[in-house]
Amino acid sequence: MRMSGSFTNLPAGVTAGMERHKRTMKVKHIIERVMNAVFFICGMVSIAAVLLITLYMIVAGFPAIKEIGLFDFLFGTVWQSTASDPKFGILPFIMTSIWGTIGAVIIGVPIGLFTAVFLAKMAPKKLAAIVHPAVELLAGIPSVVYGLIGMMVLVPAIMDIFNLKSGSCLLAAILVLAVMILPGIISVSETALKAVPKEYEEASLGLGATWTETVFKVSVPAAKSGIAAGIVLGVGRAVGEAMAVIMVAGNVANMPGLFKSVRFLTTAIASEMSYAADGSLQKNALFSIGLVLFIFIMIINAVLGFVLKKGEKK
Repeated sequence: MRMSGSFTNLPAGVTAGMERHKRTMKVKHIIERVMNAVFFICGMVSIAAVLLITLYMIVAGFPAIKEIGLFDFLFGTVWQSTASDPKFGILPFIMTSIWGTIGAVIIGVPIGLFTAVFLAKMAPKKLAAIVHPAVELLAGIPSVVYGLIGMMVLVPAIMDIFNLKSGSCLLAAILVLAVMILPGIISVSETALKAVPKEYEEASLGLGATWTETVFKVSVPAAKSGIAAGIVLGVGRAVGEAMAVIMVAGNVANMPGLFKSVRFLTTAIASEMSYAADGSLQKNALFSIGLVLFIFIMIINAVLGFVLKKGEKK
């Protein structure tokens, strides 16, 4: 049978099948190109959103820093935005945010990691079926509910236990934030642990290691990238939380102390933005706090990203 570049010499059934195949492949090619374009547009929108937010924060926050002075703004210890001689020092807010985040991570990360290990590698199926919905429910609770429970239960408890005049303090904020970061750490870490190949664990057991040794010396190191991603999410949640913190921390511009009423960067913005006059130095200073918070989060992400890449190379 002589082929001439067309299907005229082929049987009718074969010719029809080849034509259908060509049309199908053409449609698939068009769909693929359309989807690639959609993905590209979504990526560009995300990048544009980040760039626009960054640009807006710089434009809105820089004028107040220029007027107040960078050193006085970042290292001043007095915040009196409504006084006749206003002061705009945000060092108490910066230090409170740093210590509050560190405290929440110190408490929340070990609890979250051990819970994830238990659910992924050790928990009986029936017990895991009960704990999983509880963790998911914990993730879905609004921030204001955490703050309300902390204000009604935790704050009075701290006041009674430590014999304080007020239980609204940095310790209360740390404990609330530690609970709030648990769901993200647990969920991401558990997924990473379940993704570890079974062959790794079987080889470890075959060499004589116990199951606990296998989990902590093989499974956890193999899942360290996913666990670190969960920690990053937890840190982001702790740094950016405002509503729950403002309800339990006391919202006073003090230098941080474990039993002192304090104010975070986020709560400083939330507590004064509603009554700050448009165009006033006070409102511009609040935008400057937002810029500092934005840079603060970027630095944390960059440091954690560097640590992750360094760990992967090892």
